[in-house]
Amino acid sequence: MAQAPPTTVQRLSAEFLGTFVLVFGGCGTAVLAAEFLSGKVQLGVGFLGVALAFGLTVLVMAYTVGHVSGGHFNPAVTLGLAASGRFAWRDTVGYILSQVLAAIAAAAVLFLIANGKPGFSASESGFATNGYGDRSPGGYNLLSALVIELVLTAVFVYVILGVTDTRAPKGFAPIAIGLSLTLIHLVSIPVDNTSVNPARSLGPALFVGWDAISQLWLFILAPIAGALIAGFSYPFLLGERERVASLEEATAG
Repeated sequence: MAQAPPTTVQRLSAEFLGTFVLVFGGCGTAVLAAEFLSGKVQLGVGFLGVALAFGLTVLVMAYTVGHVSGGHFNPAVTLGLAASGRFAWRDTVGYILSQVLAAIAAAAVLFLIANGKPGFSASESGFATNGYGDRSPGGYNLLSALVIELVLTAVFVYVILGVTDTRAPKGFAPIAIGLSLTLIHLVSIPVDNTSVNPARSLGPALFVGWDAISQLWLFILAPIAGALIAGFSYPFLLGERERVASLEEATAG
């Protein structure tokens, strides 16, 4: 007997949970564990640890709830999938709202925890926000941040579309997606702290203040533009004229 498909509430709940874990796990590692001095010994995980945290959260949550919602956890991914024909445009608003609310909730919980340390300041620490110019970890300018967000988000969506293609091996998509997000962070953390996800950028920025919020436009528009480029171009560059499967179906083992 065929199982009933997930309800809308179940799909949106899966997106909320997956996005919450992504933002809390990735940004939490950046805020709480990237730098950690014990005496004179640096025990922090650094850029590599933060990159792995983002990749691992996507991998784990894609396996956990991907069969329910498709495991987007990212407004740019949702729009890119819709542009490619893999996701219904009518469902994008609900997914994006769930993702944004989850990112804000995760940032709020992280803010509460981080404030348990005397002297903590979200604005002074940066609170894992994205930025360019004097807010870039490596001092990179606006153009550098714009280009890297556009290019890497497009690459990320190409990977997602490729590994969930009906012609690709089934069941391995979360591994490739998680590893690709790790690679993306390794490349771009020094440039702008890596967004490729407007929800991930929005959540922490709200707790930092105007300095972060004033640059937020770039980390909303550039990832969306990159995702749409990948979504619209994938069927022409790499796709075939065949039945389009849902993301849930394509990731099933």
